[in-house]
Parts: sequence; structure tokens; C-alpha cells
Amino acid sequence: YQRRVRDVYMAFIAVFCTNSINIYAGINGLEAAQSLVIGIAVLIHNFVEMGGQYDEAHTLSMFLILPFVATTSGLLYYNWYPSEVFVGDSFTYFAGMTLAVTGIMGHFSKTLMLFFLPQLLNFILSLPQLFGIVSCPRHRVPTFNPQTGLLMNSGNLTLINAYIFFFGPTHEETLVKRLTTFQVVCCVLAFAIRYSHSVTDIFYDS
Repeated sequence: YQRRVRDVYMAFIAVFCTNSINIYAGINGLEAAQSLVIGIAVLIHNFVEMGGQYDEAHTLSMFLILPFVATTSGLLYYNWYPSEVFVGDSFTYFAGMTLAVTGIMGHFSKTLMLFFLPQLLNFILSLPQLFGIVSCPRHRVPTFNPQTGLLMNSGNLTLINAYIFFFGPTHEETLVKRLTTFQVVCCVLAFAIRYSHSVTDIFYDS
């Protein structure tokens, strides 16, 4: 029974990671930037945990994530605002699945979900549109104002639009920098939670 529950849980992680990168997108550099930050966090976690209980698993995860971090760094250079290349669904699905596999094979799926805090928040905000409770257009990106050159809230339920709602119209490059910074802060917070003894004793085996 426990094995079946675990298998379903792992399947949900794979589906979530694959799609969460895809729906948290739409501005130059965001897809590649969030993937790179999470990839680096995964790599750091692998290094920290090597020599521990799951040494071989973390070594395997590290070998998987290293080329991903390297190639995504190159992609981000050309995908950053103003973008020369666009990643599309091909990269977002690939990135999400790669990150999911590293977490599953490395035996740190819970920690991986902590790295995905912005994506989790974006998913929760998106639920009314994803389930058809609120009208969901094909593209939920912010609206560009050609007179000011700024991005404006389009009214769609995403983390990107939520940021614009609270902080006002923003230039696209500034917006992606701040959202990437938020991703970094969340990964730092994830490490603090992961290595807090009080939290670890509750949610982790060791």
C-alpha cells in the first residue's frame, strides 16, 4: 500500500514540475532563469548531502543536473531581455521533468518542492482559471502598454500579474529581475527550512 501511495506521489511530482515551469512564464528570461536558479539549488543540495545516507543517489542527481545547469546558463544568455531566442513548451517541459527526475532519483522530493515555492504559489493562484471557475484565455501574460513601455496587469490569476497588481506597472527587464530574485530568496528559505532541526525532525527521516 505504501509503495502504491509513493508511486502516485512521485507521478504527481513529475506532472507538477513539468507543468509548473510552463504556466509560470510569458516574459523574456523567466522560464530559463527560474529553471537555472532551481537547478543550482539542486546542485548545491547534492554537494551538501554527498557522503551521507543517500550518497550514490545524490551523485547520480548531480550528474544529471550539471549538464542541465550548464546548458540553461547558455540559453538564459540569449533568452534574457531583450530575448534573441524563445524557449517555448519544448524547454519548459524538458526543464520541469529534468528537475523532477533529479529530485526523485536523488531521494529529496520534499526538498525539491521547497525549491518550487514560487511555482507552487503561482499554481495556487491559477487554480480558479485552470479549473474553469474563472475564464482562462490561451495566454495569461501581462498587457504591454506601448505608450509607457511598461507591462500592466492583464487581470489573469498568475504570480506575474499579482506582482504588477501590488507594485504597479513594471518594465519587463525589471520584472524578470525581481521575480528571479524572489526565486533565489525562496531557494535560500528552502535550505533554511530543510536544515532546521525542528522542521527536519517532523518531515524528514533523518
